[in-house]
Amino acid sequence: MQKHYNITITGKVQGVWYRKTTKEKAEELEIKGTVRNLSNGNVYIEAEGHIDQLDSLLKWCSRGPEFALVNNVSFEEGDLQQFKSFEIVK
Repeated sequence: MQKHYNITITGKVQGVWYRKTTKEKAEELEIKGTVRNLSNGNVYIEAEGHIDQLDSLLKWCSRGPEFALVNNVSFEEGDLQQFKSFEIVK
């Protein structure tokens, strides 16, 4: 069964290739959705997939790319949006 997670990542997560590597990881896990930088310095992800795929993405988000320094990852379930791919929103 497909789930939709709204994920917020805080810490040093902008300017460290977080969005690009999130897209690569999501595509590897066959997750659909979007990733964007927020004006407050956080990264926000909307992700859709099976629970095990989403759990793997959450685990990855807590580490992030090499130069990221993640303080916190929080998520809540949302309504399915039926994304067709995973995109970086500028």
